Amino acid sequence: MLEVKVISALWFIGILAEAMTGALAAGKKQMDLFGVVIIGCVTAIGGGTLRDMLLGNYPIIWIENVHYLLAIAAASLLTVMIAPLMRYLSRLFLAIDAIGLAVFSIVGAQKTLMLGFSAEISIVMGVVTGVFGGVIRDILCNQVPLVFKKELYALVSLATAALYVVMKLNGGIEWVSLSIAVIFGFCFRMLAIRYRWSIPQFDYQNKSGSCH
Repeated sequence: MLEVKVISALWFIGILAEAMTGALAAGKKQMDLFGVVIIGCVTAIGGGTLRDMLLGNYPIIWIENVHYLLAIAAASLLTVMIAPLMRYLSRLFLAIDAIGLAVFSIVGAQKTLMLGFSAEISIVMGVVTGVFGGVIRDILCNQVPLVFKKELYALVSLATAALYVVMKLNGGIEWVSLSIAVIFGFCFRMLAIRYRWSIPQFDYQNKSGSCH
């Protein structure tokens, strides 16, 4: 089906983009090429792997289709070679990352629904798929994960997965539901970047102990 091919293509583009962002994070920490590949891989497929492990869904996709893993490793190494050009491609990467976030969130929710789990679990697994590759990346890079600070990232994933699940369970046509959810997630993420939307931070050391 056309919508399946489109979502698969977007997902593949998303994992390659995430691999490259992971490789850049490794470069900022001056890791060797092995570290670059590992960080690229966990960023791209960490969320999906964690989802499948939590749901008991085996074999995990990159074990069943090893060419995904090879493509991610190649994208990570390619990043090393074209790193000087990355500063000129930052806007393009932000857009690709926004598409990847939306697609990962939808695919995670979609697969969970197909396995027979509830709407609530499907939405949670959409978020796991969408953001936890980045969480693992930041932990391995010895940083507080970006999604736990000020960045409006997890909320975009949550809203996108929830929108898809609601439309799906209310009889929405699959390609329409996919299209609307992808466009919504992409636009939400880009607007959040453009206008610097964020979730209030809790500062325990602040004298008032309040959020800001």
